[in-house]
Amino acid sequence: MNRRTFAQSIAASALAAVAAGRAAVAEAGPTEAVPAGKGPEFGLSVMLWTVFKDLPFEQRLEKMAEAGYRNVELVGEYAKWTDADFERANSTRKRLGIAFDTTAGMENAGHAHGLADPAYRNPFLAELKQALGPMERLDCPAMIVLSGDTVEGLSREAQHASCVEGLKQAAKLVEGKQIDGQPVRLLLECIHVEERPNYFLTSAAEAIEVVRAVGHPQVQFLYDIFHEQMGFGNLIEKLEKNIDIIGLIHVADVPGRHDPGTGEVNYGNIYLKLAELNYRKMVAMEFLPMGEPVAALRKAKEQVWSAVQG
Repeated sequence: MNRRTFAQSIAASALAAVAAGRAAVAEAGPTEAVPAGKGPEFGLSVMLWTVFKDLPFEQRLEKMAEAGYRNVELVGEYAKWTDADFERANSTRKRLGIAFDTTAGMENAGHAHGLADPAYRNPFLAELKQALGPMERLDCPAMIVLSGDTVEGLSREAQHASCVEGLKQAAKLVEGKQIDGQPVRLLLECIHVEERPNYFLTSAAEAIEVVRAVGHPQVQFLYDIFHEQMGFGNLIEKLEKNIDIIGLIHVADVPGRHDPGTGEVNYGNIYLKLAELNYRKMVAMEFLPMGEPVAALRKAKEQVWSAVQG
């Protein structure tokens, strides 16, 4: 940026530094030490099922704020909530400045099959339509969807095609719909066989093929680094080739689904690559902390900041 005088340059730099510092503190929260410099352009979140499972819901949100996070992902914790429960949860998240960015409240609820089973399509679509209600109540604009387990007696090609067609039909249900000012998005996730032996979509490569075949901007791929590293690796190349359809990234290290930096995945390089690729969506911590959870989540966030600053 051109400046007419040296004094003007110094003043502008000082003002910019103050503004950046205020923005960083506001994003991280008053209880977190914020690293110097510019943070990531992508958002940071926490999958709530991984931590503080024995605490009441509102206290769990308070722990997220204490760790310095302002986004939380759900797995249908609200399935049996009363109106009062919704009001209490919304009041707490707004007080803490927390948003629910994603939920996974459908096939995770215990159904044997999801998108891969053509016979399950109508119930799947009905559940999705029903799920939009609580998503709207919680200002949560994204839903994780799963292929479900392999269907005995049905060819792999037929199950692949069923995933594509099911998501095309699902896309029609959310076409143009917004929640909290954001497009409703459906995020397809693959799961490695070690965690779910009978699951149909086990590789990022095939899940990406499904998403590209659907060809709808509101249908995207959830890139779970933990699952993909267990099965296939080559993590960064998949980011480079498919960043256009990646709508969410989940973080945990291999082995054990523990803290990033405790296993074999170089998360520093992954965060840096996301910054280079101008990724602007969410990166969610979905690891089981080996130590005290608030400290572990703070450290995980600091690792992101350190990586993107170079």
